[in-house]
This record gives sequence, C-alpha cells and structure tokens, in this order.
Amino acid sequence: MLIGRQAIVVGAGIGGLAAALALAQRGASVTVLEQAGEIAEVGAGLQISPNGTAVLEALGLGPLLPKIGMPLSLLRMRDFARAGDVLRMDVAGAKYRHPWLLAHRADLIAVLQEAAESSGVRIETGARVAGLIEDGRAGVELEDGRVLRAGVVIAADGVRSRIRPVIDPAPEPGFRRQVAWRVLVPGSPGAAAEVQLVLGPGRHLVRYPLRGGMLVNIVAVEERDAWAEDGWSHEDDPAELRAAFSGFPPEITAELERAETAHLWGLFRRPVAQRWTRGRAALLGDAAHATLPFMAQGAVMALEDAWVLGESLAGSDGVEAGLALYEARRKARCRRTVAAADRNALAYHLSVPGVRRLAHLGLGLGERLKPGLALSQFDWLYRHDVTRD
Repeated sequence: MLIGRQAIVVGAGIGGLAAALALAQRGASVTVLEQAGEIAEVGAGLQISPNGTAVLEALGLGPLLPKIGMPLSLLRMRDFARAGDVLRMDVAGAKYRHPWLLAHRADLIAVLQEAAESSGVRIETGARVAGLIEDGRAGVELEDGRVLRAGVVIAADGVRSRIRPVIDPAPEPGFRRQVAWRVLVPGSPGAAAEVQLVLGPGRHLVRYPLRGGMLVNIVAVEERDAWAEDGWSHEDDPAELRAAFSGFPPEITAELERAETAHLWGLFRRPVAQRWTRGRAALLGDAAHATLPFMAQGAVMALEDAWVLGESLAGSDGVEAGLALYEARRKARCRRTVAAADRNALAYHLSVPGVRRLAHLGLGLGERLKPGLALSQFDWLYRHDVTRD
C-alpha cells in the first residue's frame, strides 16, 4: 500500500529519521522537514535497550551496531553516602536476544540519516512547520508560506509539537520540578561498559562510557521548584553542577571537576495523547508520549513507533486504517512505559534517610534471594520485540 505514496515526516530526530527509513523501505517517497539549519545533535549519550536494537536490526542496521554504540554489561545502583552497591544487575548474564547499547546520540543520528538518504529519503533543513492543513487532505503549512501535500503526514516534532494541538488538543507541556545537567568528560579507553546510577536526596546521577570509553556521559538530575529559562536548555556553569552534587562519592566529584561545559535542561512532560491520529496524519515519539528520562526509553519508544507505523501502514488497505492500527498497537505500551518512568522519578530521590535506607536494603535483599529479579520485572519492556508482533 505504501509503494509510490508520498509521505511527509516532520522532525529529523531519532524517531523522525527511523520513521522515514521504515516508510521508505516499504516503498514510500519520503520527505523529512527539519526546522534546524542542519542535523546536529547536542553531544550526549543514550541507552538503547534490547527492544530498541531489535528495531535497528530489523531496519537492516545490525552490521552497524558497533558503530552506533558499545554493548552494556552491568547496571549498578549506589547510594551517594554509602560504599558498595545497593544493587548490581547483570545485563550480559540476562541473555537478551538483542544487545543493549551505550551510544552517543550523534552516532545513532548519523547512521539513521545515512540509511534514510540511501533509501531515497529527502531531508530538507531550515523547514519550519507552522501546522497541519485542515481541509480534509494531508499536508502541512510552513512558516515561509509554502504548503506541502502528501498521502500521509507523520509528526515526529517533539514534546512541543506544532501538529499535536490539531490532532489532540491538550495543555502545554508542564515543568516536572526537575532539571538535568548533561556533560561529557574525557574517559579511559577500555573502560568497563557499565551504567552507574547514584541516588541521593532530591537528586541522582547516571554515568556511563561512550565510544569505547573515550568519553564518559553524565546526566545529573536535581529537583527544583521553578524553571525560568525560555528555552529547553542553556549552557550552564559547571560549578553549579559541582555544587549540587558536592556530597557525592569522591570519584564522581573528581569526574565532575573535569567538566568544561554543561548543558542544563528543564524536564517537561504532557500526558500521553488521547488521540494519535487525525485523517491521514499521526503523532510519533515525544509528540505523542513524551516521557521523563528515568527508564531511558524516550528514543527507544520512538524507534518502536517507527517500526510499528511502517508495518501498520504497509499491511492495511488504506492510510487511515493503517494509522488507526498503529495507534491501537502502541498506546497501551507507551502509557505503561511513561508510568514506569514516573515511578522511578519518585523512587530515585527519596529524601528521608531511613526510608531511603530501607528501600535500598529491600532491593538488595530481593536480588540476593532471587538473582536477576530486578531486571526480570521489566521483561515486559526489554524483552518485547515489536518486529515480531
């Protein structure tokens, strides 16, 4: 059904490029509209759990996974004030069907862009979409006055989507009283491929190596009552980050001392969309289901969306039927994932020392009594393969 059909994808992030590739591989003629003047990601890391690499492999990118990231072996949870680990989760021993990667976001974007363009996708940068055309036919209006038409329009333009208000009117994204610093510091080649999650009162820090250990990615989250900046992020003084996490373990604070620049994000979220489609247009990724970063699933859910979108459209008799099937297959899973991230937002920042200590003891005891318990409770997420549905 997609062969020869025109498709517009709004947004050239991970979800948009993956969707464009999935549609092009099924015969669509795809144009991606990106508002930025060039496709350039702020340097930062991300985790691609097995449910995400399953999609990358199905898209034909399996041989390029080593170029995208390094396989994760261990997840460690620590308390900021105590030696030793609260919990150790053996990812390598879990024997997932697909790898769990630690990736530089720019490396994943580069691979997706090259694959999309090699499949015939046309990417137009500097194309700012003003909104969806509402005359019964699929199309978008650009800020420069142009109107572009297609057989299907996919809005992968993020949590502040210009198209979502037309498809699913909802309140503006709300500040979740948390901010996140993201920094990259020099690492050590050959460093262990592990994620460390260090928990403290009202804050936590995640660190892991990238590019074979040459870099270390750090995301540090702090609760905060207000976010006054107009934009999503701004460059912050690394001294502010160091002050906020001054009580953390010495090896962590020493690493923060090496940070020369830091970017600070306000964490925003709006409810998962009640309605994902309207006519021949649909939402994808953060535009439909923006999530807090406490399950590391934002990019992965967008990858899953992209595959299911392509399969649903290709396997249906018409565009509207295909989009309805896509929504039906994705909505419940995305809601469950967003809810899991919300729960972690509370569990990571326990402020009462006694409560935090008891919670951590419980986690450690459960893992000792039943090794693999902590990871297995998320089998519904990590072991699910949307390409085999």
